[in-house]
Amino acid sequence: MSMAVIGLVVGMTLGFAGYFGGFGAFLLVAALGAVGFVAGKFIDGDLELGDFFRSRDRDRRR
Repeated sequence: MSMAVIGLVVGMTLGFAGYFGGFGAFLLVAALGAVGFVAGKFIDGDLELGDFFRSRDRDRRR
């Protein structure tokens, strides 16, 4: 599936949530989508847990 199709599906999902559920549902769907995106990146191996906790200064010193 191309990124354009995935973006279309996400946009339509957020639109339906905003239209039928209001702004609160829109925010909930957006937040859960972001959590799912990060979880997918972890599963694919593109992110590691240490990426969130490492400071930038320590990487520059090496």
